Amino acid sequence: MDFFCRLINREYPLERDYIPDDLIPCDFPFAAAEHAEKRLLRSTAAQAAKALIEYGKSFGCSLYGISGYRSYARQQEIYEKRLAQAGPLHTARYIARPGESEHQSGLALDLSCPAVSLELEESFAETGEGRWLAAYAPMFGFILRYPRGKEKITGYAWEPWHIRYVGKSLALYLALTGMTLEEYHRI
Repeated sequence: MDFFCRLINREYPLERDYIPDDLIPCDFPFAAAEHAEKRLLRSTAAQAAKALIEYGKSFGCSLYGISGYRSYARQQEIYEKRLAQAGPLHTARYIARPGESEHQSGLALDLSCPAVSLELEESFAETGEGRWLAAYAPMFGFILRYPRGKEKITGYAWEPWHIRYVGKSLALYLALTGMTLEEYHRI
């Protein structure tokens, strides 16, 4: 099976030393320092995200990258910090353990917009950008990875800002059927 379709979660983690060999800097607006690791995505995902964001501009959407690739070590820092701040129950709903984050694959991207001060919050879904992203992301090969109402299936809280590149065919299929990547891998 193509790596773009690979399920990455608590049951199917990435190896500790996995680093994609085709990471490139994203060439679209990003709320991060120019050389920050989180500005990287796998080449195919970065090109598709650029096309998505550029197309969104023609609809008046102002989307910004917030976080792309994260190394195993960076995910461990994020996980441990949130665990100390919010405890295990909250952390388990929102933050993947190291190796279990799709960001390590270089195929996941968190997006936001000025209407929510470039924050990652549920209210993003109600912005013009959030609604547009939900409708148009599949046309560019992305899925909203953690949809509302599917928390028990994905194991994570609803995240309207988190998209994952899976390729156009699978993204459109999942959008049409309403299935998550977990449900797709069960058939």
